[in-house]
Amino acid sequence: MPDSHRGETTSGEQNMEQLERAFELLIEGLGLDRSDSHLQDTPRRAAEAWAKELCAGLNGPQFRLTTFPVESEADSSMVALQQIPVKSICAHHLLPILGWATVAYVPNGQLCGLSKLSRVVDHFARRPQVQERLTNQIADFLQTGLHPQGVAVQVKASHMCMELRGVNHTGLMTTSTLRGVFREDTTLREEFMQLANNGK
Repeated sequence: MPDSHRGETTSGEQNMEQLERAFELLIEGLGLDRSDSHLQDTPRRAAEAWAKELCAGLNGPQFRLTTFPVESEADSSMVALQQIPVKSICAHHLLPILGWATVAYVPNGQLCGLSKLSRVVDHFARRPQVQERLTNQIADFLQTGLHPQGVAVQVKASHMCMELRGVNHTGLMTTSTLRGVFREDTTLREEFMQLANNGK
């Protein structure tokens, strides 16, 4: 399944040499002592962490959204997963975004494993992000892969760019998107929102 980079610009695979040099320049720019034993291998370690962990989602999904058919009418009720960890990077300041997501869908003939919902969230989180875009990318991916009757996503997260700089305040940002029956059916929408808001 094709990845979705709606609203993003990418220039291809990460260049490890450029990343390592960027961290060398950062250390030099901060006036740190490059002879410090703790900093000797920091540019390489930092480059690997950013390429292989923090921004791993830029490399495309490392999983398949495998599905299986709905076998009974009961399987057409809402499927939801709460408290999915969100670990991302703010695209504006390159500082951490930490939180959790609640994802739900109503099947339309096919289901996916619950672990795949977590993998989809993690995939789109591991890149420089803005929370609104992350929320919509998760929903877009599931809408395309499952063709469900509806998809709902809520993300709650703390932004270190607000806690560590600027106003230096702690707070949670909440974003959500409702598609299909979650937008049309008031009872279903309220059920999802109650589930999401009681998750944490």
